[in-house]
Parts: sequence; C-alpha cells; structure tokens
Amino acid sequence: MSPNSYKAIAVGKQYTQAHRIYIERDGDIISPFHDIPLFANEDGTVLNMVVEIPRWTNAKIEIATGEKLNPLKQDVKKGKPRFVRNCFPYKGYVWNYGALPQTWEDPTVVNAEVNARGDNDPIDVCEIGSQVGYTGQIKQVKALGVLALLDEGEMDWKVIAIDITDPLADKVNDIDDVNKYFPGLLDTSRQWFKIYKIPDGKPANQFAFNGEFKDKAGIGY
Repeated sequence: MSPNSYKAIAVGKQYTQAHRIYIERDGDIISPFHDIPLFANEDGTVLNMVVEIPRWTNAKIEIATGEKLNPLKQDVKKGKPRFVRNCFPYKGYVWNYGALPQTWEDPTVVNAEVNARGDNDPIDVCEIGSQVGYTGQIKQVKALGVLALLDEGEMDWKVIAIDITDPLADKVNDIDDVNKYFPGLLDTSRQWFKIYKIPDGKPANQFAFNGEFKDKAGIGY
C-alpha cells in the first residue's frame, strides 16, 4: 500500500495535553501501532515507519500505546508537555524519528546479550534521508543497521534507515554506506543519544556492544 493512502488528522491545540494526531486510511481512523503492516512489500525488504518527531524539532511525540486507536501525542512530564532540549551543536532531533508499527520491546524479557529488558515501546527508527518529514507521516524505508542504546538501563534499539524515495537510497544499503555518503552522521547519532537527557539532570546514556553500530545483516534483515 502506498504511504499516500494514509492521512494525519490533528485535533486539539498543539503543545497541549489535548493534542492528538490520528491516522486515517480509506476514510477510517486506524491504529498506527496495530493496523499498519510492518513490511511494505512482499519480500520484507521495505518497512513502514510512523514519523513521530520530524528532524530539527523538539516536541517529544510518541504513539499512545495505551489509548484507543493509539493516536500520536506529546509526552507529558510533571503535568507539562515534554520537549527535548537542544544540545549544542544540535537542534532538536537530528533525523526524522519514529517507530516501526507492529513491533514492541518486551519489558518482561531480558536480552541475554546485554542483560537488559525492553522499554515497553515500539522499536524506534532514525530516518536519515534529505526530506524533513511531518508528525503522522508514513514513510517507506529500508533498514541499514542498528544501535543498541541502554536508556536509563532499558534496552532501546535504534534502527538506522533511509526513505526509499531519497535520492541516495539506491546507493545506501548498509552501515558502511552511511559512513561513505553521510560522513560523521553515525558518530553524531551516538553522541546525541548519549547526552540528550543530561540537560534534564540525568546521567549520560550507555550503549551495548561498546556503542558499535550493527549492520543490517547482524540483525537478520
């Protein structure tokens, strides 16, 4: 199904607790968590991605997994909508950030390799293409590799991916290609995930596998 089949419907005032973004398909409101297939093609080489946070923005938007129809909403901390701080020299998120539908990191299962439990959320995606997305956009992407973040002790995989319509998509097929065509981006990504909670008084995040990005072959993709 084409990503153009989906439409983002916003309700409520932006940056308030009432704000929600619903996903519509064929005139019906659907769940971006349950009703959008993970794979966008038959051979499983292309994934659907739900964009939560566009590149260079700060509002911490996420799929509301506990609400009916799972709209996207802004995370709340101490009764106020949450924003991720700018960490010099970065402005907001450095990629289009979102989630893979029909995935979930199980908090009851300990990953034997890293001795950590899942974070109870869908698997996260960092889409590195040139187009700035929008909240509620459905992108079709191909996975290039993964970073194993330990976010406050929880296993929080970060899939590195690229929009299949990006001008560089045909050339970028694995982590080595990211280093070739996006020099410095992987180091930037690791550093951003390490420090982004420090301005809120929290310690730096840690990584499994010494912060090494695993190629897509290493994750069975």
